[in-house]
Amino acid sequence: MNSPVIASDLLAELQCHGVRWQGADGLSRKGGAGPSDHKALTFGERTAMVPMLNRASLDSPYSAVPDASGGQALIFREGLQVGQVQMPGVPNFYALSTDDGVPFWKIATLHSKDVLATTLLQHCIRMNDAATACQFCAINQSLASGKTIARKRPAQLAQVAKAAVQLDGVKHMVMTTGTPQTPDRGAAILCESAAAVTAAVDLPIQAQCEPPDHDHWFTRLKDSGVVSLGMHLEAVTDAVRQRIMPGKAQVPLSRYFSAFEAAVKVFGHGQVSTYILAGLGDSEDAIAQMSERLAAMGVYPFVVPFVPIDNTPLAHHPKPDSAFMQRLYPRIGASLRRHGLHSERINAGCAKCGACSALKNHE
Repeated sequence: MNSPVIASDLLAELQCHGVRWQGADGLSRKGGAGPSDHKALTFGERTAMVPMLNRASLDSPYSAVPDASGGQALIFREGLQVGQVQMPGVPNFYALSTDDGVPFWKIATLHSKDVLATTLLQHCIRMNDAATACQFCAINQSLASGKTIARKRPAQLAQVAKAAVQLDGVKHMVMTTGTPQTPDRGAAILCESAAAVTAAVDLPIQAQCEPPDHDHWFTRLKDSGVVSLGMHLEAVTDAVRQRIMPGKAQVPLSRYFSAFEAAVKVFGHGQVSTYILAGLGDSEDAIAQMSERLAAMGVYPFVVPFVPIDNTPLAHHPKPDSAFMQRLYPRIGASLRRHGLHSERINAGCAKCGACSALKNHE
């Protein structure tokens, strides 16, 4: 594992099984909009988000033991050392506060090693009703624990983003949001937030929201400074969508596909992506076929293994089998190559970062 690239099969195993962490939490992602219950680990030149802080990782055959400095850790499988990793340090911008006294780390957080991420609204119209809530979602947990604020204002975001670029060399930014009770499904606040950040600092931004009610929002998002867009399916079949995320499933797949088509026309081939969580119940063939359909449209299918998050309805849901992921990744990689998609050509966002998946190894 001291080589520049971590083997894809090992990364798939770590991200599916998780790792038992034998040290202080340090810089981690616990709760929130995701990736949740993860730590960033750097293998040579590659940084990956690996689940470590959830109960589901307690039965993992892998464990990590940090050294005295806390900057490195040894990875063991059933007592046998399989590698060594580094951990990104706490970013400099975390020590600062906004003009109105809010710590920067409550406004936006560091993902992987050079990605700034924020959830504009730490609330969603679906989350408080079991009949509509996404069963995997932990968007309310970080707010309840005091690790964030309910709404991030454009001026706050601009101040934090500028500092993150200047002090920590952040390369791109992800803006997501809980879905508000407006037909634009969050596009409006994404526009005002992106406009404020891009006026303050040169930082590529990916916006993430459910498909808005009208396609004109895609042009507005681009005009505000957004350079790539994520509209996340999570599950690819209606049966799984209805069971796992009944409220979000009210937005039909047909709307997702019309929105994907319209968004690609605005943002360009490969600049629109969607998150797919493998392990929720969709079959390998269903995910591979959906990924091929998406790739043919110029939409990047960012497939990641589902991680059971503590204190959610799916906290005890089985983790995806690493063999399942190891069969699936090459099939998706073939679709990416067939349709000229590559994460390095995406301007900003989760798929460009790629830290939550081993898919980059198969492009």
